[in-house]
Amino acid sequence: MKFRRMAWATGLLCALALVPGVARADNPIVQTIYTADPAPLVYNGRVYLYTGHDEDASTYFTMKDWRVYSSTDMVNWTDHGSPMSLATFSWAKSDAWAGQVVNRNGKFYWYVPVTNRATGRMAIGVGVSTSPTGPFTDAIGRPLVENGEIDPTVFIDDNGQAYLYWGNPNLWYVRLNTDMISYSGSPAQIPLTTAGFGTRSGNTSRPTLYEEGPWVYKRNGLYYNVFAAECCSEFIGYSTAPGPTGPWTYRGTVMPRQGGSFTNHAGVIDYNGGSYFFYHNGALPGGGGFTRSVAVEKFSYNADGTIPTINMTSSGAPQVGTLDPYIRQEAETIAWESGVETEPAGEGGMNVGWIDNGDYIKVKGAAFGAGATSFTARVASAAAGGRIELRLDGVNGTLAGTCTVPGTGGWQTWTSVTCPVTGATGTHDLYLRFTGGSGSLFNVNWWQFTGGGSADLLTNGTAENGTTGWGVFGSGTLSATTAAAHGGARSLSLTGRTAAWNGPSQDVTSRLTNGRTYTTNAWVRSQSGTPSAKATLALTAGGTTSYVSLTPATAVNPNGWTLLTGTATVSWTGTLTGATFYVETAAGTDSLYVDDVSFQA
Repeated sequence: MKFRRMAWATGLLCALALVPGVARADNPIVQTIYTADPAPLVYNGRVYLYTGHDEDASTYFTMKDWRVYSSTDMVNWTDHGSPMSLATFSWAKSDAWAGQVVNRNGKFYWYVPVTNRATGRMAIGVGVSTSPTGPFTDAIGRPLVENGEIDPTVFIDDNGQAYLYWGNPNLWYVRLNTDMISYSGSPAQIPLTTAGFGTRSGNTSRPTLYEEGPWVYKRNGLYYNVFAAECCSEFIGYSTAPGPTGPWTYRGTVMPRQGGSFTNHAGVIDYNGGSYFFYHNGALPGGGGFTRSVAVEKFSYNADGTIPTINMTSSGAPQVGTLDPYIRQEAETIAWESGVETEPAGEGGMNVGWIDNGDYIKVKGAAFGAGATSFTARVASAAAGGRIELRLDGVNGTLAGTCTVPGTGGWQTWTSVTCPVTGATGTHDLYLRFTGGSGSLFNVNWWQFTGGGSADLLTNGTAENGTTGWGVFGSGTLSATTAAAHGGARSLSLTGRTAAWNGPSQDVTSRLTNGRTYTTNAWVRSQSGTPSAKATLALTAGGTTSYVSLTPATAVNPNGWTLLTGTATVSWTGTLTGATFYVETAAGTDSLYVDDVSFQA
């Protein structure tokens, strides 16, 4: 989107003039590229958002790949790049259109519509991966089903039966087998009756409101089908049924026509106690019907299970919790940005690039606690470099520190820079404001603050300094490994555990304050099996040892990292003689990887 910088600036200035409060906007979710057709998935305490990608300046649905983003707080979204494209399917020639990912059998299946080169018709392909962020490969080397129609959605019922739905102009389904890449029986049509899907009032080329983009799910025993209605311009309607194939009853409008795009496409999830509605519009500068952008709203179901009318906003969903600035954060974790783009990094993952003077990244709700003392960023520059200004609560807000970035001799020649920080206490929106000369200045891969006072009680929570500061609670062999890392190059590996309570540990006796509340974050990955892991504090006071659960027990597996997170108040009676922070499992002795751990006041 870089070539549209002037249009972007002009459009943003107009938006600021016309819409009060838009400077604090968090919708659309992604501003570095145009995205469409959102498909959210909740997995291991994180929301993964799968989207299409509208090419810049498109005048048709010019779409060549799919993208993945993820978040734990619904406002700061991490860009995982493009793990699947048209090239993934050797038999496909065009049209990376709307799909959906589901998790089953320890794998992730991505159902997408593409044009079959051999027949020239739209068909449904399936990508597969062992990780929610890919890479994905063609699961079967041919279409799963083909009848010239589009927009697959998959739903797995409580009894384990999976259904694939798709269709425009019709609505089809098949019963998928447990392997998720074959089906039983033949494709069947769901009758598009006016009772089931509403009556068109304008365009009468079809009798019902149903157009495309079904999203089927179940809640409290009721089946929902949320769909794009009555092109063009589409709104989002929905129907409900007592069973997965009907009979359906039309319930009304979810999102009215609005937003500058003549299409819309919905995805609905429950996450962390809230309900969320994803959609797309044309809200970004240069946006429209072929250059769309994904957005999200939080909502609450009515008491009778019906969905309220949801309108598009520039504020988006509220933040769930806070962001921990004391663990390594990817630079491509963004709530809002101006001017930058992302690209694959030579060190793995993605980095932020195309940074010019005055560009910035906003990260929402960074919890600095008692205070940060320094800031470190991983940077690279084939030019003269520049500066990273750390500003609080606004692009021109309080300056907490400035890091100078040197030329490194290449855009993927990485080094780390560190600078002092003052005044960063409590919780603030953090702005990384980039300054320097003309042209592209530098790239940023990741960043991290160091805490002062009692902000973070752990040493070397990122494991980048090996096992420094860490020991083993109980038995087992602890080592630093590059075999798997949540962030950076290393994680902790613990093998040879003989009891569930054995785990990586640190002594925090001298750092605790009686009666204080602490927040814990720890990323855990199993080396085998699917245990439930948790963080615990063993307190010895007055000759008695007690155990404080710092996070709920959460299932982890070998296919990806799981965040353990929780808040607990720590108190004791008498003199504290011992306090050990450790990560354990609820049962079993599975070997574990642990990374990016924080225990903050």
